[in-house]
Amino acid sequence: MTADILFASMAYARYEAAQTLPEKFSRLLKRSGLAEKVKGKQVAIKMHVGSGVSYSTIPPVFVRKLVDFIKQSGGQCFITDHYVAGRHPEQRGYTDSNLGCPILEACGHLGKYYYTKKVDYHTFSHVDIAGLIHDADMLINFSHVKGHGACGYGGACKNIAMGCVTDRSRHEIHSLEGGLLWDADKCTHCGKCITACNHDANSFSKPGKDGVYEVNYHNCTLCQHCVKICPTGAITLDAHNYTDFQTGMAICTRTVLDTFAPGSVYHINVLTAITALCDCWGMTTPSLVPDIGIMAGEDMVALEKACLDAIKIEDLIPVGVPAGLVLSGKGHLFQQLHGKDPFIQLTKLEEAGLGQQAYQLVNVR
Repeated sequence: MTADILFASMAYARYEAAQTLPEKFSRLLKRSGLAEKVKGKQVAIKMHVGSGVSYSTIPPVFVRKLVDFIKQSGGQCFITDHYVAGRHPEQRGYTDSNLGCPILEACGHLGKYYYTKKVDYHTFSHVDIAGLIHDADMLINFSHVKGHGACGYGGACKNIAMGCVTDRSRHEIHSLEGGLLWDADKCTHCGKCITACNHDANSFSKPGKDGVYEVNYHNCTLCQHCVKICPTGAITLDAHNYTDFQTGMAICTRTVLDTFAPGSVYHINVLTAITALCDCWGMTTPSLVPDIGIMAGEDMVALEKACLDAIKIEDLIPVGVPAGLVLSGKGHLFQQLHGKDPFIQLTKLEEAGLGQQAYQLVNVR
């Protein structure tokens, strides 16, 4: 059997509003079957609110379309993410008044509201599910598709596994790939690793070239921003257990989704402004490929496969790749960028019982 994935394409035939992506998104929602599912429910919309000077997150017009649809269908909703206040979503147009519903910190304003589920995979043992996610009647996983330095690819799975849990869970998942190593001989003490850290987790022991690079692992989530930004390669991972990392992502996703009754989770992936890095970097680089559209469905694995298949190396916009970086020529575009096969993520999700890779696109016109 194959899963149906609804697809609203960027392609248009006439100069009229009905041909544009926001209007196609409205028609996609009507065909999704969500109207009956959200009726009388409290719906959590999990999305990434971005940070810093990023502008590639899901445009507010689509968020408002989704919120209005839920309300018109008899449901109530809120938008949620982690570190909401510190990321200043209002700078990207995400306000209660603009979007039509509250924007809430998933673990509460103190970050201490969560439910712990025990798991057992190497060093990964705690899935701390954000309290507001756990308590909702239904989850709409509203994801912006992009590349990702740690995952290779960031979509529906990443939005849940890294976005619906606490820092402790994120740290345990990231640590499956390896810890951080610092090479003093390569370090120029430029400080880029310090400013790139979103968690105030690193520092030098003292100013100047005699300072030693230190990591506060209580704060560190091993997101590897410091690794990616270091211009000399002075910070590296002590291992590259990418398969273990993806397995941890799948286990976390499965644990979060088990919170919800069957049929109470729906996934929507937005394929616009598809960039090399995650929105959590707090900046936006040029698009890697032209905007594709929006895909949605109940089967996460099929949805992720459809999205990856639609992002083709043949459509590469060269300016989306950092100047001087030579693509490997092997595998998917994201694999050539980050050295990690994004399809491993799908295999691990499939093994976790989260869906199947076989799909058929259903075009929404």
